[in-house]
Amino acid sequence: MKEIRPEEISALLKEQIRNYDQKIHSDDVGYVISVGDGIAMVQGIDKAMSSELLEFPHGVMGMVLNLEEDHIGAVLLGNDTLIREGDEVRRTGRIVEVPVGDALLGRVVNALGQPIDGKGEIKTDKTRAIERVAPGVMTRRSVYQPLMTGLKIIDTMIPIGKGQRELIIGDRETGKTAIAADTIINQKGKNVNCIYVAIGQKESTVARLVQKLRENEALEYTTIVNASASESAPLQYIAPYSGCAIGEEWMDSGKDVLIVYDDLSKHAVAYRTMSLLLKRPPGREAYPGDVFYLHSRLLERAAKLSDELGGGSLTALPIIETQAGDISAYIPTNVISITDGQIFLQTDLFASGVRPSVDSGLSVSRVGSNAQTKAMKKVSSSLKLELAQYHEMLTFAQFGSDLDASTKKIIDHGAKLTELLKQPQYQPMSMSDQVLSMFSAKYGYLDQVDTEDIRAFERSMLRFFHDSHPEIINEINEKNDLSDELIENMKTAMQAALDQFKLVKGA
Repeated sequence: MKEIRPEEISALLKEQIRNYDQKIHSDDVGYVISVGDGIAMVQGIDKAMSSELLEFPHGVMGMVLNLEEDHIGAVLLGNDTLIREGDEVRRTGRIVEVPVGDALLGRVVNALGQPIDGKGEIKTDKTRAIERVAPGVMTRRSVYQPLMTGLKIIDTMIPIGKGQRELIIGDRETGKTAIAADTIINQKGKNVNCIYVAIGQKESTVARLVQKLRENEALEYTTIVNASASESAPLQYIAPYSGCAIGEEWMDSGKDVLIVYDDLSKHAVAYRTMSLLLKRPPGREAYPGDVFYLHSRLLERAAKLSDELGGGSLTALPIIETQAGDISAYIPTNVISITDGQIFLQTDLFASGVRPSVDSGLSVSRVGSNAQTKAMKKVSSSLKLELAQYHEMLTFAQFGSDLDASTKKIIDHGAKLTELLKQPQYQPMSMSDQVLSMFSAKYGYLDQVDTEDIRAFERSMLRFFHDSHPEIINEINEKNDLSDELIENMKTAMQAALDQFKLVKGA
C-alpha cells in the first residue's frame, strides 16, 4: 500500500479550501452587513454587476449601485424594515428589467412594471432591461414629422417633431401637466402609443389624470408608470428608465411613441437622496457629480430611427419644475442643455388668465419649422415676431399716454392674437382648425372683431367652415399645404363667416 506523505495531504486540503472558496462565489450568496433608509450594504458577492437585481429575504428585491472593494451598496426596491443584518442575499444574474408589449396599453403600473390598477396581471412574456445605450447617430434620421399637441400656441410657434425632446418648464401650478395631458389626448386616432411617467406625484393627482384620459378615450393607447411621492427613492429613480424601456419596445417595432416624464426635478431629488445615503461625494446643491449623466442617458434614448430600422420614433416631453421662474438653476440648465428646446410657462401669464401660459419669447424649438406641415408654416410664419413686437410696445406704452396710430395697431393686433391663442384644457384642436384660426389672424379678419369677441368669433367661424365648407377642411388635411386657389377660397369663406358673425352679434 502506497504511503501518503503529510505534504501531499497539506496540498490536497489547500486545493479543496481554494475550490470551496470559489464554490461560495459561484453560488453568489452574500449577507447584509448593514441596512437602513432603503440602503443595504452587502458582503460576499464579489462578481455582482452594476444595476443587477439582488434577492433579499421576504421577497424584497434590491439593485446594485455601488461596487466597493470589500462590499457592495444596494438600494432596496421594497420594504427595508423586513431586512436585518446577517440576512442572506442572492444574485439573480439579471439587470433590472420590466415587462413590455401591447398588454401594457391602458394599464397603470409601478416602476417595476407590476400592475397597480386592480385589473389583474399583465399577460406578456417579453421583458427589457431598463437601461440601454441610446441609438447612435448612424441609426437615426433627422426629425421631420410633426407631433401635434393640439395647442395652437405650441403647434404654431414651438412645433414638436416625432423623435424630439422638448422640455416643459415652469413653476408649480402653471399648467405643465395640462400641456402633457392635452398632447396625449390629441394623439387619439393617430397611431401613437403614449406613456406617462409620474415621479413623486400625489396619488390623487395621478388618479385624476387617469380619469381624464379615460373620459377622453385616451387611456386605451396610454401606459401610466406611477412612482408616487409615497414610494421609496429607488423606485422613483428607476421609474423613467422603466417607462423608456416600455416605449423602446414599440419604437423598435416601427411605431411612434410619446413619453412624458413628470417631473425630472423630483427624479433628481430621488437620485440625490440615494447617492447621499450610499455615501457618494456631494457636489453642487448636494447633487452627486453624475446628475447630468442621470438625465442625459435617459433623454438621449429619444430618437427618430432610420427607415432601415423600421422608422419608429420616441418623442420625449420631460417636465422640470422651477423655483420662482429661475431657469438658470442647476437641474433646469442641465436639462435645457440636453433637450431640443423648451416650452416655458410663466406664472404671471397664468395668473392673468392666459391659458396655456406659454411665454413665446423664452420658448423655443430647435427643430423649428422642420416639424410643421406646409399649411401651418404659411399661416404662422410671422406669429412670433408679431407677439414680440406686441410685448415690446406694451412695455413702452406704459410710459406714455399718447400713442401714434401704428403703435396702437400693433398693440391692438397683439392683444387679439393673445386672445386667439388662449385654449381651454382637454380641448386640443385639429391641424386644419388651427390653420383656419391662424389664417383669420394672418389675413386681417381678426382685426375686424372686438378683442372680447375673439373666441366667440373663432367658435362661430370653425362651425361655419365645418357646416358649409367641409371641402376646404378636407383639402387642408389631405394635402397639408395651401395652394393659391385654396387660399382664395378660404378668403371668400372667411369673409362670409365674419359677415355671419357680425349679423348674429348685431341682432
